[in-house]
Amino acid sequence: MCGVFGIRSEDRDVARLSYFGLFALQHRGQESAGIAVSDKGRLTVVRDMGLVAQVFNEQQLHALPGEVAIGHTRYSTTGANRWANAQPLVHHGRARTVALGHNGNLVNVEELRAELEADGVRLGSGSDTEVIAALLGRDPAPLPEAMANTMGRLEGAYSVTALAEGILLAFRDPFGFRPLSLGLIGDDWVVASETCALDLIGAQVVRDVRPGEAIWVDTDGQHAAQAVPSGRNALCIFEHVYLARPDSRLGGVEVHGARVRMGERLAEEAPVEADLVIGIPDSGTPAAIGYSKASGVPFGEALIKNRYVARTFIQPDQAMREQGIRLKFNPLDEVAGRRIVVVDDSIMRGNTTRQLVAMLFDAGSDEVHVRISSPPVVSPCFYGIDIADEEELVASQRAVEDVRAFIGATTLHYLSVDGMQGATQLPEDSVCR
Repeated sequence: MCGVFGIRSEDRDVARLSYFGLFALQHRGQESAGIAVSDKGRLTVVRDMGLVAQVFNEQQLHALPGEVAIGHTRYSTTGANRWANAQPLVHHGRARTVALGHNGNLVNVEELRAELEADGVRLGSGSDTEVIAALLGRDPAPLPEAMANTMGRLEGAYSVTALAEGILLAFRDPFGFRPLSLGLIGDDWVVASETCALDLIGAQVVRDVRPGEAIWVDTDGQHAAQAVPSGRNALCIFEHVYLARPDSRLGGVEVHGARVRMGERLAEEAPVEADLVIGIPDSGTPAAIGYSKASGVPFGEALIKNRYVARTFIQPDQAMREQGIRLKFNPLDEVAGRRIVVVDDSIMRGNTTRQLVAMLFDAGSDEVHVRISSPPVVSPCFYGIDIADEEELVASQRAVEDVRAFIGATTLHYLSVDGMQGATQLPEDSVCR
């Protein structure tokens, strides 16, 4: 999961607006951040490891004049967590120089990398993003055709913003695995991974970029073409479950509302006698509110979150995840002597849930009933989520009762696939689940 942003404007501070947009997309990646700006064809890039606020300062933003900008926040799926893979990446190709940011994951990256290297193209990072930029940079066709040619070579998930020849580019894979939205601020076009970034800068949400669509914005305005045939729409349903910000709208559906409905469905499917419903902050909270609403069990805040600790799920290795959990949460005294329903969005490796259950029992809870607002995750995802190995998934080779024993909960129930699907209010054939 990463965040991408792009804007073209002749009279607005595009670097600063990109900076604000990246703030809204910070939840999509905390390893690195970057902005690339084109000023009458001159390309300037600032990218580094760290959060958006750590990478940029006022002096840097002031030194990024121009009329087109793209930005990126990263967490790694292909390519290690190091500076060389921070985005936007710049590739100086035979046909053009391209700056590009990418959210997703290519499944044919090694084949494409070998082809490019055999053609004499030098690649300086381990990222699949550079492969996309290199394909676009070596294609001598006009940009719209070059985008279509490039998209035709890619297999996997990609939502992309790019700069080339002073033109803002955006394109999305033919299944629409990862979100990408198009907006307007005045007469200026903006693209972003989520609508929350458009809201933050005062842009009007126009529509989603369609699966397989390529968009380019030049001095004549915004242009769009169906660059490759679209397949079955397959927006990742985990965006609604966990990844996206609650105030975003994906596929026309507000994420927060979908999560509340998941909690309501969960209460219908897995009721339990209890004294208090709590959510694992922050992504479990909307479903906990829904569970409380449907069950009649009071909702309360009983886990205090240190908001200066990054999201545990998207930390790049297990040791960092476990340390993050200990730093991140602390229970309140009100859990003592009470039967607690703990609602979270998902269980992946099980480590977060296991430690939180232990914390609640240590704090004096009589019972801890875990309710998960999505089905068990039993298979890897190769389309832009950090779930690469089946062995990492606690539910992949365990029955629900065995997972319950592993996490130490009194009871454990997951939301059904149909319950999750229904809560999104999206057609069944429009999501990847």
